[in-house]
Amino acid sequence: MHSLILSLQYPESVGLRILFCLLLLFVSSCSPGESQPAVPAVYGYEIVHTYPHDRAAFTQGLIYLDGFLYEGTGMNGKSSLRKVKLETGEVVQQRPLPDQYFGEGITDWNNELLQLTWQAQTGFVYDRTTFDSKRTFRYPGEGWGLTHDGTRVIMSDGSASLRFWNPTTLEETGRLQVVDGTNPVSNLNELEWVNGEIYANIWQTDRIARISPATGRVTGWIDLQGLLSDADRAVPVDVLNGIAYDAQHSRLFVTGKLWPKIFEIKLIRRNQ
Repeated sequence: MHSLILSLQYPESVGLRILFCLLLLFVSSCSPGESQPAVPAVYGYEIVHTYPHDRAAFTQGLIYLDGFLYEGTGMNGKSSLRKVKLETGEVVQQRPLPDQYFGEGITDWNNELLQLTWQAQTGFVYDRTTFDSKRTFRYPGEGWGLTHDGTRVIMSDGSASLRFWNPTTLEETGRLQVVDGTNPVSNLNELEWVNGEIYANIWQTDRIARISPATGRVTGWIDLQGLLSDADRAVPVDVLNGIAYDAQHSRLFVTGKLWPKIFEIKLIRRNQ
């Protein structure tokens, strides 16, 4: 190709000059590594239903199973694992963590529930029915969010990387960097697996990232600004955090730390 371009360096006619320019454009467009990533879609929301939520719950993890919410809460001395009635917010089952642990994300696997802690590098495995502690496990660094894709457990640590674990041994099998275009997306927090994508709260924002588990690219941004009213914020609240998905009925739930409500929402794509 280089020899061809050199031979056309000094075209002798207008026609050859046009051909030469077109050839250069073709070569340039075919150059590897120069294509731009697709711009992520942007979504707003419509509130479908509102449910009560315990204002004292510093929500760190949230999942929906068999008609109930399971919630992991944080803060030293206040951390717990809970089973909650969606419709009423009633806590029907609860297991507190020892005071030295700051609870973080949760997920289910088979008949067990897994729960992370923030900086203790220790996780807990419980019987899903009884909440009895079955064992603990260790991991390096901080623990933030937790979910699974049916074959792997997926964990966030507050960075721009997601970790993948073997669900049986809970040993790390790989990592994936999350990017918006070419920019790393840090502060990945609570996670949920939704229709083949990883949804991730971005800490200290009102946004949720929709992430491709194959490439790590953000395919969409969910903007939840204004979800909690000024009246709901009259009593101090913390940030948006908590995503749960009812796969059977295609229902998406979101909440936040110390929020008085859980929202079922429908995503509305905005014009780009």
